[in-house]
Amino acid sequence: MTTQPNAAPESPLGSQAIAQTVLSPTRPLYWSIRRELWENRSIYIAPLAAAAVYLFGFLISLFWVPRGMRGMMGAHGPMPPIVVLAMPYAHAAMLLMLTTSLVGIFYSLDALHGERRDRSILFWKSLPVSDLTTVLSKASIPLVVLPLLAFAVTVALQLIILLLSGAALLVNRAGAATPWAPPLFEMQLVSLYGMIVLVLWHAPIYCWFLLVSGWARRATLVWAVLPPMAIAVVEFIAFHTSNFGSLLHDRLFGFTGAAFDLTDKNGVPIDAHFIPLTQLAPGRFLSNPSLWLGLVFAALCFVAAVRLRRYQGPI
Repeated sequence: MTTQPNAAPESPLGSQAIAQTVLSPTRPLYWSIRRELWENRSIYIAPLAAAAVYLFGFLISLFWVPRGMRGMMGAHGPMPPIVVLAMPYAHAAMLLMLTTSLVGIFYSLDALHGERRDRSILFWKSLPVSDLTTVLSKASIPLVVLPLLAFAVTVALQLIILLLSGAALLVNRAGAATPWAPPLFEMQLVSLYGMIVLVLWHAPIYCWFLLVSGWARRATLVWAVLPPMAIAVVEFIAFHTSNFGSLLHDRLFGFTGAAFDLTDKNGVPIDAHFIPLTQLAPGRFLSNPSLWLGLVFAALCFVAAVRLRRYQGPI
């Protein structure tokens, strides 16, 4: 007589774990982004270091203002007082924006090239993480993580500057009527808008660098910069025109004119240190054909980078 083996009932905890795994498709992306942050500490160290350097310089400058904010107002001549007050806060935001842009550029150039150079791509490809998830996590660093980090550090730095400015006024015993702070919340909203605009406008640059990082065997910076420069030079020599060079210049610096109205109603230029909310032009920016053509180019470069990683091996 044969006996049937006892079938162990399915554990409810095991079924819940399986269901949770099935219902969490973004989990590999989350941990892939965490991996990028672990392996590339410059992503958060560089903005913090830039903020610390700027704060140190601002502390030194406080001792050289002889009579509080009145001395600083007189030092800038006929410049509007609100622009003078906004300068330290605007310079802090510009420095962090520039720092994170440089970090994003060099990160993108090494994102796919580094794992091929140190042969770690063989290990990461053995994991159950798709090439799409891997490339998406790497693209999200310059397009999402760095801008959010830059904005958070900018807000914290500007609040510290605000507190230090108030303390300097108390030490100098300035009058209560002395202006000492710009509309900081308005400036921070403009900074957030500017960072979103900058990311969307520079997305083709980051994705192009990411594509070059997955293709070039060495000297990724040269391969990323040389072809566009060669096209511009050949066009100028052959046709005596600079259309492609103007296109590159617009892609680097054209976001200001596309997203901001830099003149008031009288046609007077507005100082970039303080841009009111009324001068933002999101409708004009979103209706700009250059924006959408750039995003299409960025999407093509992203798709090409995913396919390259699928077939590329170590260097």
